[in-house]
Amino acid sequence: MGGIELKKGLLWLVALFLLIGSLSVFAAKRNSNLIVIITPSHDNPFFKAEAVGAEARAKELGYQTLTLIHNDDANKQNELFDTAIARRAAAIICDNAGADATIAPVRRAKAAGIPAFLVDREINATGLAVAQIVSNNYQGAKLGGEEFVRLMGEKGKYVELVGKESDTNAGIRSKGYHEVIDQYPDLKLVARQSANWSQTEAFSKMESIIQANKDIKGVICGNDTMAMGAMAALKAAGMGHVIVVGFDGSNDVRDSILRGEIKATVLQPAYRIAQLAVEQADRYLRTGSTGEREKQLKDCILINKANANKLETFMLKN
Repeated sequence: MGGIELKKGLLWLVALFLLIGSLSVFAAKRNSNLIVIITPSHDNPFFKAEAVGAEARAKELGYQTLTLIHNDDANKQNELFDTAIARRAAAIICDNAGADATIAPVRRAKAAGIPAFLVDREINATGLAVAQIVSNNYQGAKLGGEEFVRLMGEKGKYVELVGKESDTNAGIRSKGYHEVIDQYPDLKLVARQSANWSQTEAFSKMESIIQANKDIKGVICGNDTMAMGAMAALKAAGMGHVIVVGFDGSNDVRDSILRGEIKATVLQPAYRIAQLAVEQADRYLRTGSTGEREKQLKDCILINKANANKLETFMLKN
């Protein structure tokens, strides 16, 4: 080997040692082997599926887990982030309690050296969370809107139940629905109200709406729990024939579709998205990078009577 080649070889060797050293230093900075998973209430099976999916994948990858629930209460979420910081978590997986309210706790976690990975709902800031992995709500809502128009035969009076107004997903889904439905002038919106993602609230709101609108033909909802509440109110009023479309892809709505009640929903791959967040957290903790962009969209799938029997816990079986 000549002098120049020997020099090049030494330089490559030094670079390799520096790379290995930097990775070792990064790994050494990991606070613990604990992944903290924070979600809304597991009374909603969608959020339970997220937590179960994240826990299962984290344990497969050799982590301990701590699962906490904020019940969509921003103050409670603040406390849970502080708990994760006090426990020196390796990473936080979170379906958050508000696009603005979550900025401060994610910033605190980052300052404490704890990377946050957000699922399902984005925050109104970038550069704080390592990843924000969400369903493509606009694409999914357009799928749901197209199916609703088809089921309605492009005409008739209808109602829209929207989610919590402070949640970005509520606005995006409504926009996607109307991007499609508003192209059909014979479809008449007679009531649009927020039921705050709640089945109980959707039931009571629909009871009131039905009193003034006995001739409605359809109800389109921002999530499945509101669709279940709307259908229950319609059945109680002897109007179980009204077309109802939801969004999420829950097992409850799957069963309703198979019974011929709710007509369709849009599947968000919640279980898989939560697992992706854990896999990216693991990669980030090992290498310092997820290899992905911070904001990531995952496409949704229309569920109706043709494929409802393949739906299981927010996953579509082959």
